[in-house]
Amino acid sequence: MLLKEVRITMWLGSPTNCYVVMDEKTKEAMVIDPAGSIDKIEQILKDENAQLKYIYLTHCHADHIIGAESLKQRCGGKILIHKDDYQGLQDSIINLSIMVLGKDYKMEADEAVEENQVLKLGDLEFRVIHTPGHTKGGSCLYCEQEKCLFSGDTMFKGTYGRTDLPSSSQMAIEASIEKLLKLPGDTMVYPGHGSPTTIAAEAAN
Repeated sequence: MLLKEVRITMWLGSPTNCYVVMDEKTKEAMVIDPAGSIDKIEQILKDENAQLKYIYLTHCHADHIIGAESLKQRCGGKILIHKDDYQGLQDSIINLSIMVLGKDYKMEADEAVEENQVLKLGDLEFRVIHTPGHTKGGSCLYCEQEKCLFSGDTMFKGTYGRTDLPSSSQMAIEASIEKLLKLPGDTMVYPGHGSPTTIAAEAAN
């Protein structure tokens, strides 16, 4: 698996981690949380001769979604988000666009995914794990073969996502963290902000 990270600076909050994932045999690729820097993401895809299959949004917040439509227009791919955040893309209060961008922003996804749905890039398989709490439709992608988890804003190094926002729930995110901690300890965790960690490190924290 090829994995490249693009850190996207927002005017509010810490940079968003966008990930480009590719199956090296078939060149099928997925971009996770393209919040901007579309030129750079497009260049990575071109350099790798990649075919963009999916644009995956871990949740509906503006600092994770605002480059998705531009990326699709340039490189193709289907925009995916968990079904419980699908409508949030169309609600500027829930998607925090006024807070993050200073303006109203709405968009649509091509498909709403569900718990345990599997996305395939060549031989790679990524399982959707519904992890509500930061938003009601927050989700993670788990690849057992590569021992990695893309955790969005559910799990960070040493902490977890905010729960004082529209559609957030402290009780839900605690349950989601418990669900993620059942994954193998050597699973690498690639969060939506900050540095990578492991399930073992977070279990011990």
